[in-house]
Amino acid sequence: METQTLCQKKKALIWLQGGHFVNDIYTGMLNPIMPFIAAKIGISMAVATIVLTVSHIFSSLLQPVIGYFADNTYKRIMIFWGILFSSMFIPLTGVADRIDTLLLCIIIGSIGSSLFHPQALGLISKFSQGLDNGKSLSIFLAMGTLGYSIGPIMSAGITQFFGMDKMSVLSIIGIFWIVLMFKFVPKMSLTDEIKEKIHFKKSFKDILLNHRLNILNIIAMLKTMVQSSCFILLPFLWKDIGHKPFYIGLALFMFIFAGGIGSLISSAIEKKIGAKKVLYLSMSSTFPMMVLFILTYKQFPILSLIIFVIMGCVTMLATPVVMLMAQNTLPEYKSIISGFINGFSWGVVAIAMSVLGFVAETFGITKVLIAISAVPAICSILVKELFKPCNQ
Repeated sequence: METQTLCQKKKALIWLQGGHFVNDIYTGMLNPIMPFIAAKIGISMAVATIVLTVSHIFSSLLQPVIGYFADNTYKRIMIFWGILFSSMFIPLTGVADRIDTLLLCIIIGSIGSSLFHPQALGLISKFSQGLDNGKSLSIFLAMGTLGYSIGPIMSAGITQFFGMDKMSVLSIIGIFWIVLMFKFVPKMSLTDEIKEKIHFKKSFKDILLNHRLNILNIIAMLKTMVQSSCFILLPFLWKDIGHKPFYIGLALFMFIFAGGIGSLISSAIEKKIGAKKVLYLSMSSTFPMMVLFILTYKQFPILSLIIFVIMGCVTMLATPVVMLMAQNTLPEYKSIISGFINGFSWGVVAIAMSVLGFVAETFGITKVLIAISAVPAICSILVKELFKPCNQ
């Protein structure tokens, strides 16, 4: 009986990890084609940046609240609706010819991502009991990152070779996976390990007043800031120097794919050198690599692309470490905490990034990227605070 239960858990983990891959394909579609959507409907880089910010806000800021409901529910419904909204509405941005239509598709599609992530992360923790939780979480996060890397190359390829209006055919992938997950991810039941209802006010107070979690949230935000600035600004930089949509999509694919590899090997590296060194490496390396990228992107494009890809791997190396440390700090709130680390940090950064286009138009894209990449390196001192005995 125990063997059968273990087998069911492993199957559930596989389908949830695959679901993360599929959902995040759609999350990653917008960035490489946004300069071309902007040109199509006649909006500036600054306005396009705000549109991308709206996407991050609705896919991220809602996650802690949705995580609260996920921690209190016995149903798995959010993972299905999440992928459905993402897969149906994000591809429809390709046919949008007005900014209000574009925003509507982006908002509904992004809400899908908010629905999927907190409950899926909570279920990963649940089904990995008796297994290697760190490894399961690393694979889940890596699969999402890999899906996020596939999104740009799919949307950019369709845009360049078939036209943006053909993107809606990609919805088939999400619908197909929903059917499979419905069959293979076990239903929740009243006999499962959720013992008692979690109180909204108490849970958020416990999380927001926890010093260790605050540090982990800040680290997540700093790393997200580097990723977001690259995703938002570099497509415009590459378009300005004459690169086609497929090249931009391919470059973002390589960056995010390398990040997925970083997430995948994170658990093994953390076991060898320790979580502290992983965090230091991930935070302090962004600035020198960004400087090297800026110095080489015009005269040595291949070298700059290699640097960019390595930066993606190292930047996301610490993501599973941060998530696991956060979940273990207050394990009774795993979905809510996942919503903060995996979602809220992106949302807060997205709000800050809403002015990014205006700043970049004023001071230049390269200067803004260098300034942003310096912040995590400077703030790597937070890692020392995180590992003080009182914060263990």
